[in-house]
Amino acid sequence: MKRLSALLATCATVLGFTALLSPQAAAAAGCKVDYTFTNQWQGGFQAGVKVTNLGDPVSGWVLKWTWPDSGQKIVQGWNATWSQSGSTASAANVDWNRTLATGGTADLGFTGSFTGANPKPTAFTLNGVACTGSVGGEEPPPDPDPGPGTGTPVGINGQLKVCGVNLCNQYNRPIQLRGMSTHGIQWFGKCYNTASLDALAKDWKSDLLRIAMYVQESGYETDPAGFTNRVNSLVDMAEARGMYALIDFHTLTPGDPNYNLDRAKTFFASVAARNADKKNVIYEIANEPNGVSWTAIKNYAEQVIPVIRAADPDAVVIVGTRGWSSLGVSDGSNESEVVNNPVNATNIMYAFHFYAASHKDNYRATLSRAASRLPLFVSEFGTVSATGGGAMDRASTTAWLDLLDQLKIGYANWTYSDANESSAAFRPGTCNGSDYSSSGVLTESGALLKSRISTPDTFPTS
Repeated sequence: MKRLSALLATCATVLGFTALLSPQAAAAAGCKVDYTFTNQWQGGFQAGVKVTNLGDPVSGWVLKWTWPDSGQKIVQGWNATWSQSGSTASAANVDWNRTLATGGTADLGFTGSFTGANPKPTAFTLNGVACTGSVGGEEPPPDPDPGPGTGTPVGINGQLKVCGVNLCNQYNRPIQLRGMSTHGIQWFGKCYNTASLDALAKDWKSDLLRIAMYVQESGYETDPAGFTNRVNSLVDMAEARGMYALIDFHTLTPGDPNYNLDRAKTFFASVAARNADKKNVIYEIANEPNGVSWTAIKNYAEQVIPVIRAADPDAVVIVGTRGWSSLGVSDGSNESEVVNNPVNATNIMYAFHFYAASHKDNYRATLSRAASRLPLFVSEFGTVSATGGGAMDRASTTAWLDLLDQLKIGYANWTYSDANESSAAFRPGTCNGSDYSSSGVLTESGALLKSRISTPDTFPTS
């Protein structure tokens, strides 16, 4: 994982790095630092640090500050080489953000621990120059035009990547994607057409479409070429509307993803090669592993991910987790098995699934803990019970969505379909018509999700 490549360095390493900086590295004439808490829990926290160079361009940099409280410590960081000596914290550039042009920025992050108070640091230096937010007492120059593209989710955010525990956009800023999942495309293909995807993009203002391609249950194994073509067609339709497409290899029964290992390699080799030049594709390699150990799931992932990377080295990959992608909670375990034995790959996230009427406080507690250690994506959730039926639990669903918003964890709701079950967004028969947005066709679940998804996104571009 990328964030594990930025583990705490020793003080000697940072000192050695500083001594090797080129003459340009000392040329910083001013800087600005935005330090924000992105999450806090008992004795720990996560912070984002955005540094803006206001002086001459620099090639090689070290950002430093002194903690206001002696109990504050860096635990683990990303997008920089991190260290701490006494109460002084340091973040040195990594290769890909070594150069900071005038007005250029670097977005860093870390998790930390504290005892007592946890105040924000107030004084920073970049290559020894105080970051006062101005040069010579003048106001800092405005941020450069980020050029957000077409205004669609893909137009603004571009190629996504994992940075630390977050999903980040082309500006290296954490974002949250909100959208809907198809039902099985072998059963509800008529629900995914020009009218329905126009409604999803324009009326629902969805950021993504999850394409649920069942492998068994009259799915991919019955017609590999046909299902691959259907998936690619839906990827194109999402791309045309500026939405991300999450390709879901929907394994469910049997629960061991290794049963479908050869099929997965064949499928992902094909779709990755075909869609490698697109910026809107995310790969979910195993929907809900169940009845199988984390070690077996990890082994599967470490064989499938290289197949994707061979064709598409940049796309984000989502790995299913134990116990129907519950991080093991539904099997009586927890996130520690993944934290202690992560998949040996970069630019990946881990799936977490829940159904609001069945999965409540203990699942939310697990997600909250895990979010500080693992990049998570809720690639499927329902507002009802784990069976897909029963009454919608509005209170639990709202608590879940509020938590996901707070943690900036993306999600896809099950389902954008007219299945005869309470988890469906549409009333039965809706997909025979052309209306996918009015109150008359929405179920109680659909109305709630449309109201949440259609609120404005706040995608940062600087």
